[in-house]
Amino acid sequence: MLALHRVLGTWNRSVGQFIALSQFAREKFIAGGISPDKITVKPNFVDPDPGMGRGNGNFALFVGRLAEEKGVRTLLTAWSGLRSGPKLKIVGDGPLAPDVAQAAATNPGIEWLGPCAPERVRRAMAEANLLIVPSTWYEGFPLVIAEAFAAGLPILASRLGSLAELIADGQTGRLIAPGDAAGLAGAVEWAFSHPGEMRRMRVLARSEYEQKYTAKANYTRLMLIYEAALGRFMEPVRSVPRLEAIG
Repeated sequence: MLALHRVLGTWNRSVGQFIALSQFAREKFIAGGISPDKITVKPNFVDPDPGMGRGNGNFALFVGRLAEEKGVRTLLTAWSGLRSGPKLKIVGDGPLAPDVAQAAATNPGIEWLGPCAPERVRRAMAEANLLIVPSTWYEGFPLVIAEAFAAGLPILASRLGSLAELIADGQTGRLIAPGDAAGLAGAVEWAFSHPGEMRRMRVLARSEYEQKYTAKANYTRLMLIYEAALGRFMEPVRSVPRLEAIG
């Protein structure tokens, strides 16, 4: 199907606008042959606003699928190498769940919460000091990024793909090389030994949410995309036709 429509030129002839979740993704689609003027970036958003958390739980948090590509092994290796430090709470399930369960059973610094309801995840984000996103593959736009910013939660993530675009190193979080367990451990130790810097990052993370990831900001951007797609056919609605009952 994809090959046929590529030959027919469907993607450029019959689609008014594509939406990409990040500038990184937009550039990848352009490299794949889609016209640049047809792709607009509109990120994910969080609604309702959970409000800024206090970040007083003295723990780091991972929320996501427990899979190789999410950097779970890197995360577990990093925590096994920490001399002393905060607790790591892991939320999620997946193929590496047995590894996580084993790590939690043998390392008192790791707690596996399993899959959790959204309300519990929001509470954990409000209390956590740091969210860790150690992915080793390209991410689209993980919703946990916007959720963390809404809670004022700084993010420690891989310098890879859209993550490097979404997180400002030293401002809304820290970036490390993907798959670097030692680098991740060092960044965690730095974060928990610099509370003043982390408080500053919390404020900046919350500001990032307020500027980019609220429902209002997302709606405004979406309406602009619709207008671009409709082009000259976008006319003011002067009246609404009355629908008569049938039968």
